[in-house]
Amino acid sequence: MGRALLAGLAYFAIVFAAGFALGVFRAFLLTPALGHLGAVIVELPVIIAISAIAARWLVRRLAVPPALGARAAMGALAFALLMVAELGLSIALFGRTPGEHWATYGQLPAQLGLLGQVVYGLLPLFVARRPPTGRARMG
Repeated sequence: MGRALLAGLAYFAIVFAAGFALGVFRAFLLTPALGHLGAVIVELPVIIAISAIAARWLVRRLAVPPALGARAAMGALAFALLMVAELGLSIALFGRTPGEHWATYGQLPAQLGLLGQVVYGLLPLFVARRPPTGRARMG
């Protein structure tokens, strides 16, 4: 389980950093041009792709077992850390209370973002480790 938790921490760190950079790009370039919803729609597939690449790479690099528990632990830890970080940023940067933060999920752009975060948390369950190569399979 240690590998899964280390992978979850690393997964959070990589995707959070990418999401933070994309968020700046979205806020200053995409939102003025496309509106809030349009910017989220453009950003969402990019961050999901980054998440899939990071999850696959970490599963391979850290040899996270394919067992459901290990992969679920990786995704759940990363998702929980992301939700806590998002709440913290909402409070620190926008001066929201926790209740005000959770209320933002009543708006479609935030709902799409939450959907992306759920997908991010589930991705470790679906990425596969590369099978061994070099041996022909006899059937």
